[in-house]
Amino acid sequence: MDTTTTPAVVAARPTRRRDRSLAVLATTAATLAVWVAAVPVAGVDLAVRNGGTEQDVTAVAVGASTLLAGLAGWALLALLERFTARARAVWTGAAALVLLLSLLGPLGGGVGAAATLTLVALHLVAAAVLVPLLRRTARR
Repeated sequence: MDTTTTPAVVAARPTRRRDRSLAVLATTAATLAVWVAAVPVAGVDLAVRNGGTEQDVTAVAVGASTLLAGLAGWALLALLERFTARARAVWTGAAALVLLLSLLGPLGGGVGAAATLTLVALHLVAAAVLVPLLRRTARR
């Protein structure tokens, strides 16, 4: 341990890693719950238009994309913590911008109103869970 690392910082690392892992997993579980409620339960035909073809949005696609987005958010937060003292504020702004940009996909690519609403709900639920949970783990 070098002289710039205090015992409290060293002790906080495993807790922060655990909390961030749980945030990503909770976000993935939340979006999968929305998918289950919409597709098998409510019978929404969840498909997107990709170029000229329609593609079904499966549970695997929802889980994998949410997991990847959560890990990307975690990575960005960790990088910002290394290079700026305002990591929490910068990350929160970046997360809000990513959410707004991500909504362009479902608003332009959902096949039908129910699919579009479900896709928007998936994006909003992911942000509603991930952003506050990861934000809370940021160094102050």
